[in-house]
Amino acid sequence: MALVHKLLNGTYILSKCLKPSVASCPFLSTRFADYCSSSLQKPVATPGKASAQRNSAGGLQGDHQREVALDVTSPEEKPEVSFDKAIRDEIKEHFWRLKDEIVNHWIGPEGRPLQEVIMEQARVVWQFRGKEDLDKWIVTSDKTIGGRSEVFLKMGKNNQSALLYGTLSSAAPQDGENSQSGYCAMISRVPRGAFDRKKSYDWSQFNTLYLRVRGDGRPWMVNIREDTDFIQKSNQMYSYFMFTRGGPYWQEVKVTAQIPFSKFFFSNQGRIRDAQFQLLLDKISSIGFTLADKVDGPFFLEIDFIGVFADPAHTEEFAYENSPVLNPRLFK
Repeated sequence: MALVHKLLNGTYILSKCLKPSVASCPFLSTRFADYCSSSLQKPVATPGKASAQRNSAGGLQGDHQREVALDVTSPEEKPEVSFDKAIRDEIKEHFWRLKDEIVNHWIGPEGRPLQEVIMEQARVVWQFRGKEDLDKWIVTSDKTIGGRSEVFLKMGKNNQSALLYGTLSSAAPQDGENSQSGYCAMISRVPRGAFDRKKSYDWSQFNTLYLRVRGDGRPWMVNIREDTDFIQKSNQMYSYFMFTRGGPYWQEVKVTAQIPFSKFFFSNQGRIRDAQFQLLLDKISSIGFTLADKVDGPFFLEIDFIGVFADPAHTEEFAYENSPVLNPRLFK
């Protein structure tokens, strides 16, 4: 922590230092002077005026007045963009984020006391209350392979929900390569830490996905990805169905008969694998919602929040028997 504090103080002092004079400091190169200078240069007082000020008030007072004169900007001046300053600011921001992560790790998971986390029964992971919440998600459709489906994501009324809407088209692209089409998806971005490190969610103390949605009666596929660095597992995910009902009323999806984690099945590139494996809830990287029911036409899905829930009545750990762990004779 002391080293990080010194680095931050040094970066701050460096960003505040004035551009040194090469004539007065011949051992400083021009490049170093430009590096120390601020990106928003202020107009310097004229030499005659500056010398008059120094003669009338003394050396130190004149230097102080010269520094004050640097703070006066002209409205006609345009600020210059400094690449070096942008790098310094980016490094400074990552160091501050690293400091917050270290402090939060000392306090407990996600910066909360361990006792509070253990006693938690429900947790809201994503909610939609502003544009910054939409930036945590991406939308995609079969347009990436030449299809005609369209999907959009925007804030709902009163900025209290997210509205996913668009048009689904199952017409296959005329490229001679893809014979099937018709899907739209909404996927959460992988969380990132300081210096762009990948992070993951720990849902090991929960057993059910908890959502508050309002749909048009279409079935959606809920997809969960594990945090992995293996290339051969990049297309693998765990999926389960979410059935929405039409109408103006909100629907809270947390009943264990609908989407418990124990019923998520293992798939690869959209195909269910014969060998099923249990979802590792302590290494969750992202979650997504996919519509591919082959019904052409408009659709919408409004989401209030997405969270996880611990239901003490649900004791099932894994719902599928075709697992190498539960039935190894099937895979000899």
